[in-house]
Amino acid sequence: SLDLTCRRTPCFAKFSEMEEMINMEAEINEVQPLLLSVTISSTLQFYFVGKKCEILQDMNRHLEAILKEKRALRKRLLKNRCEESLPVEATFHKYIVELLSEAVTFIEKLENHLQSVRRIPQIPDIMNNMDTTLSKTEVLMIELEELTKQILKWEELQKEAYSK
Repeated sequence: SLDLTCRRTPCFAKFSEMEEMINMEAEINEVQPLLLSVTISSTLQFYFVGKKCEILQDMNRHLEAILKEKRALRKRLLKNRCEESLPVEATFHKYIVELLSEAVTFIEKLENHLQSVRRIPQIPDIMNNMDTTLSKTEVLMIELEELTKQILKWEELQKEAYSK
């Protein structure tokens, strides 16, 4: 008869079910941030792997273009140049050499000429600066002349004072 009275009542059965559900929710809440971080890290990893793959593909295309250019350059270097150049008569060789030396001189001086041309718009400002500098120099020259006169007068006064 004790066994019959000991059976569980329905309210305690619901209580144990609720307790199990709460325990399961707590476990889920513990595992959920870990799953979220793993998901985010794997997503980021795939994103960066994709970016690295794109960069490597761009680099590969660039290297392929360089190799194609290298092959074309090698072909051109191996090809006989006599077929592509214009023949120059022997009497004009001297003039060609002179022309080449003048061209080299021109190229060497080209940067200086370009700098001179670039300075043309700045000429009015440079002229204004030179005018102000010239006027300042003139003022300094006048002051220097006055100072020189004063020094000479002082020197004469000193000579007179020592002679007396």
